[in-house]
Amino acid sequence: MLRYVTTNEGKVAEAREYLDDVSALDFDYTEIQSDSLVDIAARGAREAHAHADEPVIVDDAGLFVDSLGGFPGPYSAYVEDTVGIEAVGRLAERERGNEEDGRAAFRCVIAYCDGEEFAASPDPVDRGDRVTAAATDLDEDEESGDEDADDGSSPSGPPVKLFEGVVRGRIVEPRGDGGFGYDPIFEHDGTTMAEMSTVEKNAISHRGRALAKFGEWYHER
Repeated sequence: MLRYVTTNEGKVAEAREYLDDVSALDFDYTEIQSDSLVDIAARGAREAHAHADEPVIVDDAGLFVDSLGGFPGPYSAYVEDTVGIEAVGRLAERERGNEEDGRAAFRCVIAYCDGEEFAASPDPVDRGDRVTAAATDLDEDEESGDEDADDGSSPSGPPVKLFEGVVRGRIVEPRGDGGFGYDPIFEHDGTTMAEMSTVEKNAISHRGRALAKFGEWYHER
């Protein structure tokens, strides 16, 4: 059994489109303060595995706006709750140049941990750089001493496998009554997420794209 650390049944339903045997795990892992989705998801997956002693996946996602230097990014939920999506849209409009045309992206990172060893995948997020080192608890000396350490292993815990999904679009005036969060101000191919049906949204979802990558790897594993 694979456990998806979430209380959102919609996420579990989406995951079941790519995975045969997955169920929700209600576990309040420590959500560290970080500018990287990788750091947050990887730490959460390792902590959830230690709690459940079963294979787990944790996701972290956010809206990254080009004109705001990637803000709100990992802080998307907090910013939505405190200032609202319309304020983010106005700020993006004020800060962007004409050449950027409101460009933005929804990003999601899926982190998997089962306590066993595994090799690194070719996914771009799974690489031996400072971001991955931070996610896997490697300190600066360890990182510089082993440039090939890209499998997520560390002395303080088991390896974590990382998979990223991205959907690109642009920030617009709010449109549509569906979806949730930033969906009304995020337009993809001329339609905001809030104007899409659930089927249409899931077909291009950043979480779905990350789950598809993970599902392919997991079935082979």
